[in-house]
Amino acid sequence: MLFSRVASASTDVGATRSRTQKTAVLAAVLADCSPDEVPVVVAWLAGDLPQGRIGTGWRTLMRAETEPAATPSLTVSAVDTTLSELAATSGPGSAARRTDLLGGLFGRATTTEQRTLFALLGGELRQGALAAVMTDAVAAVADVPVAAVRRAAMLSGSLPTAAAAALGGGTDALAGFGLEVGRGVSPMLASPADDLETALAELGADTSVEYKLDGARIQVHRDGSDVRVFTRTLRDITASVPEIVELALGLPCTSVVLDGETLALTDAGRPRPFQDTMSRFGAAGGEAALRPFFFDCLHLDGRDLLDDPLSVRLAALDTVAGAHRIPALARPTAIAAAAHLAAALAAGHEGVMVKALASPYAAGRRGRAWQKVKPSHTLDLIVLGAEWGYGRRTGFLSNLHLGARDPDGGPPVMVGKTFKGLTDALLAWQTHEFPLHERDRDEHTVYLRPELVVEIELDGVQVSRRYPGGVALRFARVLRYRPDKDAPDADTIEAVRALLPNRLTPDRSR
Repeated sequence: MLFSRVASASTDVGATRSRTQKTAVLAAVLADCSPDEVPVVVAWLAGDLPQGRIGTGWRTLMRAETEPAATPSLTVSAVDTTLSELAATSGPGSAARRTDLLGGLFGRATTTEQRTLFALLGGELRQGALAAVMTDAVAAVADVPVAAVRRAAMLSGSLPTAAAAALGGGTDALAGFGLEVGRGVSPMLASPADDLETALAELGADTSVEYKLDGARIQVHRDGSDVRVFTRTLRDITASVPEIVELALGLPCTSVVLDGETLALTDAGRPRPFQDTMSRFGAAGGEAALRPFFFDCLHLDGRDLLDDPLSVRLAALDTVAGAHRIPALARPTAIAAAAHLAAALAAGHEGVMVKALASPYAAGRRGRAWQKVKPSHTLDLIVLGAEWGYGRRTGFLSNLHLGARDPDGGPPVMVGKTFKGLTDALLAWQTHEFPLHERDRDEHTVYLRPELVVEIELDGVQVSRRYPGGVALRFARVLRYRPDKDAPDADTIEAVRALLPNRLTPDRSR
């Protein structure tokens, strides 16, 4: 297949907001792929590189600019081979070698192909929601249930792998994927609740109410003496958390997969700042000791528990790691649940999680079976840009442009701006960090690729004609950046609209 076919599909997908049309475009391309091309094309059109990070920063890409070719000649295989060479290039002289490889690649690309390569290599296509649309397309071409593709992708940790199986072997091939101890599983996610009373009313009496900690999500795998620890984005941080590895090795089991949170605590047992926890996962490493708290058990001693109800998984958790469970109440009365929420807040935590005890573990899904209750509204949004400050903020990147994720795979939808909550330290960090993610700038603003996620506290939202999503944030302020999250983990525009008073629907036709 010519790469021009992929480039044209990428352009067509970006030109429509219709999920049905996006799916049709992607399905048409997949139907014409050879078996070897399927994993590569799926990865590209979902916004990822099979090679992972290949060391092509924005400045490197700009140096590779060249006159476009007049006619298409690049094949999918040729592009993939060049990207693999780029990923393998390191050491003395690697910068020049990268420039040569990129220059040769871009010199053989047409104008449309160059735009697609720039977007893919520069991270512009990495909006994550494209993966959901691609999942629909794979299911359509392979004539298999979407749920089967989604489950295989989550359990294999790779949508391209699941796509190749679906197109090559259908439902039977997809059924062959299972939980593998030592390989991260995309975590089950929660939806925000209006308040505790509403969450309890929706989920009923058969619930678990547990503390919502202000920590970092972890997944701990143990197979005999081998332990792996993953973040919510499935990054392997085993080497950074020896105390969690030691704890896992001491559990009374042979194999286990646990889901939970970890955080740094003060001597008094209260949560330390979130940055102290996340510093342990950085390249330099931090000094704060981490304590894990678990709330789910996905596997125990040879038995997978994903499809069992939460009540069964919690019983297994009590058996293997009861001393390290997050404080929780099973089937509490409304009064007891309210007291548990008050106790969580008094201890310095964010609130509580309300979970249906009959629910299976839906890997990678954000459903209503788990609901988070916080006393104030917070959203994880994508930083789209920042304006240069003035007055005491002159010389610093200050006012943030904020976007919500488009669930249909389009670019982030801008929902507001804010400069509130930015400390001097954050201003200095933004001014240093943002140019590393720059895609464009003008006299007043530096515009960013959709890569950084920030947690925003707000009083609510309101209908607005100013922004394309028809909704705007009210009294938004920065709480913290979320280095543990990528753009695909940000809240959707629908989650923002759900905060409208009385669930008003904005009129976006004007």
